[in-house]
Amino acid sequence: MPHRDAFEVSALKSDSFGRIALMRDAAGEFVRRDLRHVPLWLRLPARWLARREAHALRRVEGMDAMPQLLQWDGRRLDRSYLDGAAMYQRPPRGDLAYFRQARRLLQSLHRRGVAHNDLAKEANWLVLADGRPGIIDFQLAVLGDPRSRWMRLLAREDLRHLLKHKRTYCPERITPVERRVLRRTSWLRNAWFATGKPVYRLVTRRILKWEDNEGQGPKP
Repeated sequence: MPHRDAFEVSALKSDSFGRIALMRDAAGEFVRRDLRHVPLWLRLPARWLARREAHALRRVEGMDAMPQLLQWDGRRLDRSYLDGAAMYQRPPRGDLAYFRQARRLLQSLHRRGVAHNDLAKEANWLVLADGRPGIIDFQLAVLGDPRSRWMRLLAREDLRHLLKHKRTYCPERITPVERRVLRRTSWLRNAWFATGKPVYRLVTRRILKWEDNEGQGPKP
């Protein structure tokens, strides 16, 4: 597929794995992840992450409040633009309807066989212009049979991250069942914090010089 004839409206984010910009063409605005300026030694993992996102976006085709894949050619990934702000930029304080809709959105995502796997970051949750929730950034998404034990475990972790945000912004509406879910950590979460998290911090902070903050970030 040929590249869309478009021009850049504004830069949204730039890191070691690509540059993300808001673009516009004759059809309207969209978001582009461009890998062409990624350092040579990081091109393989950057391409792997972008390809992973493209696969996940194909799974959520037609879903509301999810970005839609427009094009992926191995160097540039174009996806539809969602009009909204990151959760930390427009906090849904006391908005029980937002969290109810967010839970239904997650359930729909999981029924498609997609676990997002990065919903601890508020930057990956949007508050759309009409107040509804949206989800972006599927680079770490995992695809599989939603009935499998592995996918059910990952889905539960997605839900736990959503409930953490609800506890932050709508603490008075946390139910007893939700409190039990929050207290009951999985072996996957414990293993990540014991082994994966220290390595992740070493790579992102010391080598890539990222300021890793799971609660905040620029709006992708």
